[in-house]
Amino acid sequence: MAGPCSARLQGDAAAFSAALRTLVNNPQFSDVMFVVGQEQQKVFAHRCVLACRCQVFRGMLSQAPVGSQDSSSSIQPQGPFILGNVQPEVFLAVIEFLYTNSVTLNSHIALEVLTSSVEYGLQDLCKLCVKFIKDTLSVEQVCEALQAAVTYGQVDLQQHCLAFIEGCTAAVVQTQGFRELSDVVLARVLRSDRLAADELDLVQAVREWAHVSSAVLERPVPEVAALPVRELRLPLLAPSELVTLESYNQQDLLIPVENIAAAWRAHALRKGSGLPSRLCRPRRGTRPRDHHCHLEPHAK
Repeated sequence: MAGPCSARLQGDAAAFSAALRTLVNNPQFSDVMFVVGQEQQKVFAHRCVLACRCQVFRGMLSQAPVGSQDSSSSIQPQGPFILGNVQPEVFLAVIEFLYTNSVTLNSHIALEVLTSSVEYGLQDLCKLCVKFIKDTLSVEQVCEALQAAVTYGQVDLQQHCLAFIEGCTAAVVQTQGFRELSDVVLARVLRSDRLAADELDLVQAVREWAHVSSAVLERPVPEVAALPVRELRLPLLAPSELVTLESYNQQDLLIPVENIAAAWRAHALRKGSGLPSRLCRPRRGTRPRDHHCHLEPHAK
């Protein structure tokens, strides 16, 4: 005689998700409240949903309410939890994901939702954010996206952002996001051979970035710019351009004197020997100059 059979059958996932969506920020039956952002917006939720979907919330909510001896058995409303450093729209996107396994994003909040996904350990939400950011990348936002990608170790997004910057470098270096890059990320951008901009324009972009960073960080221009300046390919500049560069450099000391001297030496010797090969290698957007033919044999 055959034994009993069993099977797990899947119902309509869309209907289930839609039903849970009605509970998002719904005060009815909620047992925890958050006060979010500078607006102090109230957001209502359900402990069992948050705790089973996110370990960070589980830890936050496992603390017993004041006067309670057993947090696991308490049914008292909990909170409010004050979350002053996150926008309500961003936090609600996280809550939406926890309830429905989907998220509504736009270009204004995507990077902040990515940040929250990392903070709350939500890998699937992180992947959705990365996909959205890649699909909607713009000149104005690409540097901010690259900075976030480096900060949170999102290698795929880093590569995508760098490729985007390489395709429209001249426009990107004019953005506010470019001026807000960290020195480490800017240096990484400047290592690329495929930047679509001439070296003289890149030098000017770095100078503007350095003055902004110096003001924000309250540190001298040469100090904040030390790392990215190493990636400027000064030997690619013509003698007349180096003369102009020296004139500007006397005002802000952006570039170490020895770097400029090495570029002059390459002209005098008509070769790039003694210099790192990358500094003599034209980029995709480098305008041709007569002396480049003397540098090319050293651009391995």
